[in-house]
Amino acid sequence: MILGEGGEKMSKSRGNVINPNDVVAQYGADTMRLYIMFIGDFEKAAAWSDNAVKGCKRFLDRVWNLSEQLTDGMDYTAVNEGAIHRAIKKVSDDIEAMKFNTAIAALMALVNDFYQNGCSKGDYRTLLLLLAPFAPHMVEELWETLGFAADGMACQQPWPAYDEAKTRLAEVQMAVQVNGKLRANIVVPADSDEAAVVAAAMADPKVQKFSAGMAHVKTILVKNKLVNLIFKPQG
Repeated sequence: MILGEGGEKMSKSRGNVINPNDVVAQYGADTMRLYIMFIGDFEKAAAWSDNAVKGCKRFLDRVWNLSEQLTDGMDYTAVNEGAIHRAIKKVSDDIEAMKFNTAIAALMALVNDFYQNGCSKGDYRTLLLLLAPFAPHMVEELWETLGFAADGMACQQPWPAYDEAKTRLAEVQMAVQVNGKLRANIVVPADSDEAAVVAAAMADPKVQKFSAGMAHVKTILVKNKLVNLIFKPQG
């Protein structure tokens, strides 16, 4: 159920009913479709937000504008390849699980990467295929404009495949806690063992500051995500 702006049930008496035709007229059908899937967990109630609708429109505008900045080549660019494979896996899994909001969030992150790293036509083609279930009208327009339609419409293409090996990060950023409080972030090779993570954390100046004069007695490690170093006063 979609609630009104204040989290109340929509009703004519409250004057908080949203007419989808008005949203489509102002922002387009793709924005309306994207927002409905991005608003939250598909199985839970969520409050309508005009600002969030505008945010979805800005995202689609960014995707459109990116089409004017593409480099030639249908291969994935090296700098984007890992992010693309991770996005394919995430979006594929989330669609199957009906977690449409997090699938869209993954696409937003991928677009950020493309703006930061540059984007080839091959990179962008896969982005369009992943976006097609959420914003089909805009995708088909871009698909034809960029010359991809020789192979048929975007909705007729095979779903992108990913290489599991290429979804793995070479390095990860981990949060470092000292006695349960966040004190630093470190970058370490993915899947580092406890000894390597602790050594990297102990070398951080912020961790040293908050552990000075104390003895390290315990480590709590959440692989690739967090390490909590427990210290007690010496003596």
